[in-house]
Amino acid sequence: MNRLKSFHFVYSKHKQDRRESNLLNSAPSCQVSFTYSFVDRWDRRGIGFTHAVARSLPQSLKSMGLYTPEERRRRDETPWTLVQGVLAPIQFLVFVVSAALVVRFLVTGNGYWAATASVLLKTVVLYTIMVTGCIWERAVFGKYLFAAAFFWEDVVSMFVVGFHTAYLGALLFGSLHARYQMYIALLAYSAYLINATQFLLKLRAARLEGNRSTAAANSQESALTGAGVAGSVT
Repeated sequence: MNRLKSFHFVYSKHKQDRRESNLLNSAPSCQVSFTYSFVDRWDRRGIGFTHAVARSLPQSLKSMGLYTPEERRRRDETPWTLVQGVLAPIQFLVFVVSAALVVRFLVTGNGYWAATASVLLKTVVLYTIMVTGCIWERAVFGKYLFAAAFFWEDVVSMFVVGFHTAYLGALLFGSLHARYQMYIALLAYSAYLINATQFLLKLRAARLEGNRSTAAANSQESALTGAGVAGSVT
């Protein structure tokens, strides 16, 4: 009788082990099935902020070209391109001087009014280049902000303007100590550096694209000329 109970216990434990093993083996497939089902529902319903933003972005964001031929022509013809080309280095020079004055004040405690004046000048130049930049973007791409070619640059520019405006608010209302005002200025300058890097990379991409377009046009012209010469010979 004891031997029968022992056999029954061993057999039951064996069945339980097999049942647990089957559950473990089926878990990955269940997990994959659940994952695909969730992703499918996500894709069909468009749930989530990221998906909504991605759907709202212009299709041309996914294209490799920065300018269409018509946009490139408008960019070269509008006088606002020259305005942006002049204001951009001016803003950078003001930034360098102002950043030095702000750091000097934070380190030594001297030169508060010089640092403040420099940040105010930097903010004025920023607002100017933002307004003229919107006009330039409208002239080239047909919209004042968030054109496909400069979508993320415009997004970061909003943060840059916001931080500079926050500094102005802290200065005008006197809600923060002078040192904390300068911390906000440095935060604004950090955002500006990121934004400036974006535009420099975009400028480099535009030049490379222009060089490729010129090379392709020259190659096509040479091919047509060669074909014409060959046709005249034959």
